[in-house]
Amino acid sequence: MTMMTPHVLPAIPARDRLVARLALAVALPLSKAPLHAQVRCVRALPRRRYVSPARVRALHTAVHAMTPDWWPGRVACLEISLATVIAASLTGGRAQWVLGARFMPHGAHAWAEVPGGAAGRDEGDAFDRPWTPVITVL
Repeated sequence: MTMMTPHVLPAIPARDRLVARLALAVALPLSKAPLHAQVRCVRALPRRRYVSPARVRALHTAVHAMTPDWWPGRVACLEISLATVIAASLTGGRAQWVLGARFMPHGAHAWAEVPGGAAGRDEGDAFDRPWTPVITVL
């Protein structure tokens, strides 16, 4: 007999849920724009002190949990990392937006990073085949 369990969201503070939804409301339409426009928008965010590694991971978790099922496009690493960087800015801090690649198997990936840590970089099999940063948007 197979027992079905409902999807359980991690305990996310209400403020982080709100910030994640706002960041997604900006990031998802922005992700449809050309990459150079996305980079320009991230560079236009205020230059503040970096959030802590724990904070960027908490914001990434909140954004990931708040991704809408109704969105007609994809919501993957690019969109989630972009929303995480925007969420960091909305909370008075900042994070770097990093786009990376690897070989064997080849692929592309995006994550949010701060000095001392990253959120979304080490997902899946990244331990065996790490990602190489190609573009870092400060």
